Amino acid sequence: MAIQFDTLRYVEKLKSAGISEAQAKAEAEALATAPGESASGLLATKDDITNIKIEMAEIKSELKLMKWMLVTIVAGVASLVVKAFF
Repeated sequence: MAIQFDTLRYVEKLKSAGISEAQAKAEAEALATAPGESASGLLATKDDITNIKIEMAEIKSELKLMKWMLVTIVAGVASLVVKAFF
């Protein structure tokens, strides 16, 4: 889906509002490329964010499990050390 955008007219409007020509051209170029970046997958969509949230929840649950495994191992080692010296 191509969006028609008159960059020259946009630059002229910005210049008439008191913005320098260089800045007006830079803004026009950035605005002209934004829809293309969105379509090319450079910007995150709602689905991308939802998927990341799901993956983060899975990672969080795995880390919770690993934390309890580590606590169990440390407690076992501590009990063996206490048994060996006391």
